[in-house]
Amino acid sequence: MVLYYSNSFKKGIKIVFSNIPYIIENSVFVKPGKGQSFVRTKLRNIFSGKLIDKTFKSTDSFESADINTTKLIYLYRNKDTWFFMDKKNFEHFSVNKIIIGNLNKWIIKQNTYTAHIWKNKIISIHKNNFVNLKVINFVYNIKGNSINSGNKLAELETGVKVKIPLFIEIGDIIKVDTRSEEYISRITKKSD
Repeated sequence: MVLYYSNSFKKGIKIVFSNIPYIIENSVFVKPGKGQSFVRTKLRNIFSGKLIDKTFKSTDSFESADINTTKLIYLYRNKDTWFFMDKKNFEHFSVNKIIIGNLNKWIIKQNTYTAHIWKNKIISIHKNNFVNLKVINFVYNIKGNSINSGNKLAELETGVKVKIPLFIEIGDIIKVDTRSEEYISRITKKSD
């Protein structure tokens, strides 16, 4: 177990504070003219992503949060639980819907995802920046959608809806940017 003293905090260090892993976003050592020196920090909760301001005595110490980053393959879903497998040792992990959050629309079977593991449990899953999804349906009667708009709204295999060009057909596989939820390109045309 590695201990970090607050007077040696640096950006990017992961610590355990109140039994929760945090990453240090910013740290300023303050030595006033009178009194004890202290450290002002900005800590990001690794579970929730929430940023907090905290002040510590310069002699306070914290345990390091041993968080491992690994690549996992998504296998399947059973109601509110998603199952992943480590590519290296074939270890299986189950992840509940609280950790998945709204990522479920970007999780596709047999795709690889980056995961952070703490105390042998997955604490976060990161979506890929781009995914290839099949167009399964078109959404019609959209307000403001006219013949001159140049695009239409499509429902993809994971349930997400994306604006696509008019030439895309049901069955085509398209590339989507998960950050902006925008169409990038057509990967394959449906086979007739």
